[in-house]
Amino acid sequence: MKKGLNAYKQVGIKDQIATADPHRIIQMLMQGALDRMAQAKGAIERKDFADKSQHISKAMAIVHALRDSVKPVDGAEEVSGNLVSLYEFITEQLQQANADNQTQPLVDASSVLATIKEGWDSIPAEEKEKVFGASQSDNVQMTASAGAY
Repeated sequence: MKKGLNAYKQVGIKDQIATADPHRIIQMLMQGALDRMAQAKGAIERKDFADKSQHISKAMAIVHALRDSVKPVDGAEEVSGNLVSLYEFITEQLQQANADNQTQPLVDASSVLATIKEGWDSIPAEEKEKVFGASQSDNVQMTASAGAY
């Protein structure tokens, strides 16, 4: 039953990705990473270290895709650099949680990513259109990265 539900969810996610703009794909990736971090935290608390490793691995793949999607924009190079640094911090926290079987690094990583997502979610529609417009090549690249979701 659980396998069938997971397959159904995967089809739903793939459908969402196929029709999503780049902004929405980034939102989905961020939420996917947050979900995996929460699942990893639960696995550590249950002492299910195999499950923990799987969820942290997926979270790291998503965070790497997010980091790789950052592109400097004229006049905002510092913001782009800071965002990359935050993604690197999140990756370090995930590695620490995985190595030490501790939940606090996951809490710290989740907090930082949730703050980034909150800012991302609040981007006004007119700004999204200016930045993302009809950027299909970026959409294809991010869609491929979203497979880790």
